[in-house]
Amino acid sequence: MQSLSHIRQLLTDRGLRPKHRLGQNFLYDKNQLERLFRAADVQPGDLVLEVGPGTGTLTETLLERWAEVIACEIDPAMAQIVSDELGANPKLHLIQADCLDKQRRLNTQVIAQLGDRPFKLVANLPYQVASPLISALLMDHPRCLGLFVTIQMEVAQRLMAKPSTKEYGPLSIIVQTMASVEMIGTLSPSCFWPPPEVTSSMVAIHPRSGRFSGHGHGHDFAKFITSLFTMRRKQLGTTLGRDRTDWPDGVSPSQRPEELAVDQLLALWRSGAKLKRAK
Repeated sequence: MQSLSHIRQLLTDRGLRPKHRLGQNFLYDKNQLERLFRAADVQPGDLVLEVGPGTGTLTETLLERWAEVIACEIDPAMAQIVSDELGANPKLHLIQADCLDKQRRLNTQVIAQLGDRPFKLVANLPYQVASPLISALLMDHPRCLGLFVTIQMEVAQRLMAKPSTKEYGPLSIIVQTMASVEMIGTLSPSCFWPPPEVTSSMVAIHPRSGRFSGHGHGHDFAKFITSLFTMRRKQLGTTLGRDRTDWPDGVSPSQRPEELAVDQLLALWRSGAKLKRAK
């Protein structure tokens, strides 16, 4: 496993510095990395997707445990380091690209490399990609067996938020509809180099099957929830119409979107609820 001094040296030798705009805060704490591996339960032969490998600290350990790794790195300089350090390993498939396309769907190169095989996401995720990547994997990739990641604590709180809290919103609802979320631990800034300005969390996300019966329904639900929560404090009767007669059990027109549990919002969408057009 790469030490902090080794990570620093890899960058210094190439005249590089971590790029804040790309969320390059390298996790080097061995105890935290071990905690992530235990949660992910990576076994020999497992297919693992890693996004943002940086210098390859996590990548190297995954390969040492006989996993097959698809590593997607947006920064050409970091991708070159991973190639120099680990490129000779036939179990590594390195993709130098953004992991998401302009529609916030998984990059086609990554999709092609995954094929139809089951896989896990194990990664120290760059903060700016965490929310869209998690959503994309849950909505579009039923062969994803689990997501085991370090993310900004604020994002973790949103993933696990309950109704009537300020953190509860579209991300909470979309993810909780399709998966269960477990907090693995909290990471102080000192676990990373350079240390970020925020505290991080390590979470395990376990996808559920069968929540949406048709292709694209997850995206339809996400659009409905996102639109509904632009008026999260308005009564449902105002946004959906008080003349509805088919309110789901436990849902009334006097309630507000932020008050409804995930299953209630799912039932509301399945009832065919449509937002009223603004006049």
